[in-house]
Amino acid sequence: MILHGYYRSSASFRVRIALNLKEITYQDMPWHLRHGAHLEASFSAMNPHKLIPVLDDDGTLLTQSLAIIEYLDETHPAPAFLPQNPGERAYVRALAQSIACDIHPIDNLRVLKYLREHFTADEVSIGAWYNHWIATGFAGLEATLANDPRTGQFCFGDTPGLADILLVPQVVNAANYKLDMQPYPTIQRIFDHCMTLAPFERAHPRNQADAE
Repeated sequence: MILHGYYRSSASFRVRIALNLKEITYQDMPWHLRHGAHLEASFSAMNPHKLIPVLDDDGTLLTQSLAIIEYLDETHPAPAFLPQNPGERAYVRALAQSIACDIHPIDNLRVLKYLREHFTADEVSIGAWYNHWIATGFAGLEATLANDPRTGQFCFGDTPGLADILLVPQVVNAANYKLDMQPYPTIQRIFDHCMTLAPFERAHPRNQADAE
């Protein structure tokens, strides 16, 4: 497998975690987002949306990190990222989508670039925007995790799964913008536990070959 990504991309980070948890060997192919490499014709030929990551599984090109992660879960069933019970599967998917759909798109690099270029937002304003949307999403996520008896060492029980794969990169993003994590002790506890595990630590942006 070849993972076309970027070390700072949280969507790429998610897929790296998933690949590591499944113990799948892959080749990393970096594309520098901040230099516009993803806008090149060679990349858009793989993904016309011009978004990272793309996973190449022996010629099968897959896009969208959630779709890629569920593909990996279906093609490599152990360890499972989702519980067997349909209601519990929907619950875990909802936790993951609260990050992938509600927080991440608003704070995406192209959104921040648009704010800078078209609304003359300075870095202070960018930071306020970024943290506002993470805090908004984390408030609901914290309340859900803190009050649900299914929360264990991880977002669901005591084995890492889909929700944890999504959560960890978002907490790293929050740290990059120095968001106060004190209001989110359950999120912080789960993150800290995840980062004691090699698949999460190896996937961290600081440990990638293209890290700057």
